[in-house]
Amino acid sequence: MILFIKLLLAHLLGDFIWQPNSWVADKEVKKHKSIYLYLHILLHGILSALLVGEIRFIPYAVLIAVIHGIIDLIKLSFQKKENKRTWFVVDQIAHFLVLIGIVFLYENKTIDVLWFGSQFWIVLTGILFITKPTSIFIKIIISIWSPENTESHIDNSLASAGNYIGILERLFVFGFILTGHFEAIGFLLAAKSIFRFGDLQEAKDRKLTEYVLIGTLMSFGIAIVTGLVVQALLLQLL
Repeated sequence: MILFIKLLLAHLLGDFIWQPNSWVADKEVKKHKSIYLYLHILLHGILSALLVGEIRFIPYAVLIAVIHGIIDLIKLSFQKKENKRTWFVVDQIAHFLVLIGIVFLYENKTIDVLWFGSQFWIVLTGILFITKPTSIFIKIIISIWSPENTESHIDNSLASAGNYIGILERLFVFGFILTGHFEAIGFLLAAKSIFRFGDLQEAKDRKLTEYVLIGTLMSFGIAIVTGLVVQALLLQLL
């Protein structure tokens, strides 16, 4: 685990802390012709080797640097203004997976996802359930109470913001329950209520207020029940 932490630290330093915006801009314009791309690759290799601090890790540090450069070149080749955010996420996930692979390769370990413990599958199922499936479920259920002027308010908000807020709040609730911090759920609900109060007061629409309240309570309720069920299943495995 400590090896992965050191490699992750090296990645954070090389990709974010010690990579000036001028380097990024130059790479995006010149791509493989940018000298800063190769300095960036070299920096990752040096940081990985230094932070691990073992002579026999040097070849692996070189491998990390080379693969990092290949991933960055692919991103720079296909990245455009409209998909820049998507490629940033893909790029970081790829780097993250490479670091995991290097750790298992260096420590001569094998991993088989099919043989993860039961706890992993229970928690993963719970997390996936409270994301998009729950959002769809809530949307369908409360659609029968949808106020006529809901669309006008949605038009003034960020695209799909409500959906993502709901998913994030359920993930927080789920995490609070599994870690035993039930009091934090109350703070989360209060915080959301404060932010929502201004919008609902401005709208001066009782139906919209009730609609939002039903959706919020259903969202929190499903997250709480899911968290308690997962917690109970985990306790049975102990």
